[in-house]
Amino acid sequence: MSGLLVNLIIQIISGAVGGNVAAGAAKNIDLGTLGNTIAGAVGGGVGGQLLGMFLPLLANGASTPDIGSIIGQVAGGGVAGAVLTAIVGAIKNRSAA
Repeated sequence: MSGLLVNLIIQIISGAVGGNVAAGAAKNIDLGTLGNTIAGAVGGGVGGQLLGMFLPLLANGASTPDIGSIIGQVAGGGVAGAVLTAIVGAIKNRSAA
């Protein structure tokens, strides 16, 4: 597998986890398990790719990413997934009220 695909998979999985963690920590943004997972995965994938464009350290294109790059992908994807889940949850709750 290419490094780009590996990075994207890491970001999507981390984003899904980050979205569920964020919703578990703040019940007012909860979208349900499936909603949290989808929003987090999208946020992790998109946010992780954007971070890779702005931070060359995270954009490791080698076929075997190093541990620093993997940690960066996990952190970037997790945070981006949590942020997008929080934004979508806040918008959903605001429109429901």
